[in-house]
Amino acid sequence: MTTTTTTVAFIGLGHMGGPMAANLVKAGHRVLGHDLVETSLAAAVESGVERAKSAAEAAAVADVVITMLPAGRHVLSLYGQEGLLAAARPGTLFVDCSTIDVADSRAAHAAAAAAGHRSLDAPVSGGVVGAEAGTLTFMAGGEEAAFAEAEPLLAVMGKKAVHCGGAGAGQAAKICNNMILGVSMIAVSEAFVLAESLGLSDQALYDVASAASGQCWALTVNCPVPGPVPTSPANRDYRPGFAAPLMAKDLGLAANALRAGGIDAELGLRAAELYARFAEGAGAEQDFSGIVRAIRAASTATTDTASTATTVTEKGTTA
Repeated sequence: MTTTTTTVAFIGLGHMGGPMAANLVKAGHRVLGHDLVETSLAAAVESGVERAKSAAEAAAVADVVITMLPAGRHVLSLYGQEGLLAAARPGTLFVDCSTIDVADSRAAHAAAAAAGHRSLDAPVSGGVVGAEAGTLTFMAGGEEAAFAEAEPLLAVMGKKAVHCGGAGAGQAAKICNNMILGVSMIAVSEAFVLAESLGLSDQALYDVASAASGQCWALTVNCPVPGPVPTSPANRDYRPGFAAPLMAKDLGLAANALRAGGIDAELGLRAAELYARFAEGAGAEQDFSGIVRAIRAASTATTDTASTATTVTEKGTTA
């Protein structure tokens, strides 16, 4: 429980924002919330969030405005056209926890400064489970003074907050981190499919790799096959977790940055392609670890095709 009560406007109360706002309420803060989806807003109200008729109404009385929105265009529109910056009192701290393009984040910082406010980009890692448990990791970009002011609130919603640098640095850290995660999950999934084809059990591979050089978060926490890690989404029919479309979005942002920077990153770009395809198809409502299913299905199809081709060739040779 914190000793100082802060009035917070929380805009965006979905799967992530709702639990985050609820944790602020539990810590004794006054939270006014708004979301365009009535069911999300109603759920937040049940947890103690005060209903605001609009985002601007919430911002008008807040010390800190926190946004958790789908994309950069939503943040920039809310800040500008929809009047969020104009409605807030001078010097209000704006903390954007959305995961958006670095350029959009820097534009949001500039807009806030032009309106006489302070700002921080603070995307999160940890998924819905982390949001509910208050164990998120925040990657923050902006002035040190803004980070220091926001830190007590971030500490309520998460277990770690890192000041990564100036405007947009939090977003940069987020897309780099998730590029590592996406590539890792694909590698771990491919390894399990390979092990299955070689007659090695999932548990045997896990027992070796989790204690050897193959150890990584994608294996030991979010294991893509059922069994070895009981709490992983694989044991819940791949219910998110961290949804595949969100991973596809983050990898898409990373891919844009890679291309813009002229970075030779074959694995990052390939991972973005694979997750984009997976999220548009079978993975639309699955955890990102469900990509193991796509890899297994494609491998089976490839194997079957190769087997058929071999059989035809052998018959032709025999004849």
